[in-house]
Amino acid sequence: MCFSVRTFVSIFALALGALPLVAQPTRPIPVKVVVVAMFEVGADTGDKPGELQTWVERDHLDRVLPLPAAYHDVRMNDAGELAIVTGAGTAHAAASIMALGLDPRFDLSHAYWIIAGIAGGAPDRISLGSAAWARWVVDGDLGYEIDGREIPASWPTGMLPLGKSTPYEQPVDLRPGQLFALNPALTEWAYNLTRNVALRDTDALREARSHFDGAAVHRPPFVALGDEVSSSTFWHGKRMDEWATRWLDYFTAGQGTFMTTAMEDTGTLRSIEFLARAHRVDASRVLVLRTVSNYDRQPRELTAAESLQTQRVQQYSAYLPAVENAYRVGHVVAAELLAHWDKYENTMPVAIATK
Repeated sequence: MCFSVRTFVSIFALALGALPLVAQPTRPIPVKVVVVAMFEVGADTGDKPGELQTWVERDHLDRVLPLPAAYHDVRMNDAGELAIVTGAGTAHAAASIMALGLDPRFDLSHAYWIIAGIAGGAPDRISLGSAAWARWVVDGDLGYEIDGREIPASWPTGMLPLGKSTPYEQPVDLRPGQLFALNPALTEWAYNLTRNVALRDTDALREARSHFDGAAVHRPPFVALGDEVSSSTFWHGKRMDEWATRWLDYFTAGQGTFMTTAMEDTGTLRSIEFLARAHRVDASRVLVLRTVSNYDRQPRELTAAESLQTQRVQQYSAYLPAVENAYRVGHVVAAELLAHWDKYENTMPVAIATK
């Protein structure tokens, strides 16, 4: 049987039409701002808020993008703002941020990261409800520890740096993941942008502060520059506060000021470091904001053990004000970046601010 050229072409075209279409690669979603929350107590909207809910509702993060390799799906709006919940602890945080950073659907190469969550605070340096932008984050898990009942009388603590024989032994030996220095100019820019944000004081906050001793306990909530010890262990008490103060001072060579304690940020920051090596993100575009929901030590009328029994997330004395203030302060920075993306996409805010 013979076919004409025209007939052959027609049959070939029909055959091609019967083949399934091959999906063409789509352009990754450009992300401008990543908000990193650590927990949500219920649904993402409509109930008592955790760290995510206020961002979702007020910034209209209505687009849900499944992220099965992470702790929680991510949410976005049309302005380029994305929010993720890492889960509690450094392991959850590291895994969730790595899952996001390696997902080919997202272009994070120019994104700014705002880690925004609640924290414990040192009453000598910061008051309940206050917000602190960190310049330094120190890991509180990497180290040696002996039981408190076996600490030599001459030691101030049973926590030792890895590789050392006594607490705070010199010289300092920084291990990978032990110390994170945030971009100082970007942090200063964020602080200056938000330092006058009004943080509401209440009778309940004043009453809660009255049970503590410390230089900052009688101050109404304020925005500060202050540094963080990050540890998956939720530690509590005056002695542990003394350890954290010296631990941060030790690893920052006296350049840092301990203010807040959290459970995830070294995991998040370590993953961002690795993602930056892979040219997926810019590690110089990271901000850490923590707001004080509770103090890291006991009030004067309780022991540390008695006080620890009250330290449950939704029972913190400044829980709702701290959740609100994490959004109130962090949103100012996010809104500025989004509103002027034409300036900030390729030029850091600090470079523009100092011209």
